[in-house]
Amino acid sequence: MEAVIGAGEFKAKCLQILDNVATQREPLVITKRGKPVAKLVPIPAEGELFGALAGSVLSESDIVAPVDAHWDAAT
Repeated sequence: MEAVIGAGEFKAKCLQILDNVATQREPLVITKRGKPVAKLVPIPAEGELFGALAGSVLSESDIVAPVDAHWDAAT
C-alpha cells in the first residue's frame, strides 16, 4: 500500500517529505480533494561510473596478423 498525503500537507512539509522518500525509497501519492494528482518516487540509485563498462568489451590480442581466409580487395 502506497503512502498518501494531501496537497496542503505536502506543501507545508515538502523538504522533509522529499528527504523521507529519498531515504525510505518508497513512493508517495499526493492527493487534492481526495483524488490522486501526483506520485513522488525516488530516483533509482546511480551505479559507480568507474568500471561501469567492465566486461563489456572484447579484446583481440593481435589485430595486424594475417587472417587464414583469402580475400581480394579489388573486387
